[in-house]
Amino acid sequence: MTARSVAFSRTRLTELMVPSFANFGGKVHGGVILSLMDKVAYACASKHAGAYCVTVTVDGVEFLQPVEVGDLLHLDATVHFVGNTSLVVGIKVTTENIKTNEVKHTNNSFFTMVAKDDSGSPVQVPELELATHNEMRHFVTAIRRAKIRKEAQVRLQHDYDAFIPKEDFALVDTHRGKITFDRKS
Repeated sequence: MTARSVAFSRTRLTELMVPSFANFGGKVHGGVILSLMDKVAYACASKHAGAYCVTVTVDGVEFLQPVEVGDLLHLDATVHFVGNTSLVVGIKVTTENIKTNEVKHTNNSFFTMVAKDDSGSPVQVPELELATHNEMRHFVTAIRRAKIRKEAQVRLQHDYDAFIPKEDFALVDTHRGKITFDRKS
């Protein structure tokens, strides 16, 4: 299987933000943006893999600025990392005001995708050619992000398993939680 460059599958999706995308505050609903992010991640990953891809995890979706109705939303996606059957796609989202040409960075995210064959089984993906230091930085950072995510999952499961109500009442009391059950039970 021949390695593919980052540029091979680089994908840009541009969509006009229309009034039907607005939430009750008049801004574009975050769910609309997430759906478009999933679409561009799919297109980018599938092009690199040469196969259908499904979303496994989404890391770090943070809405930095609101998106306005009437703006153009640009979603730029590149493959940052490949495993055996998985790919990490980095997505940068910007908006462009059509009248003023002002461009705002609204969010970044990382989608982990798995390539599937026609029967739905995972299929191997091509290696990723890293042609620049920045592409190498993205690749290494994706490895580190996965390690941190796994460590956090283990720690959170440990904390969940070690839950002791008597010791955690004070924590809840200092964080706007209101316990309505009998604390003695």
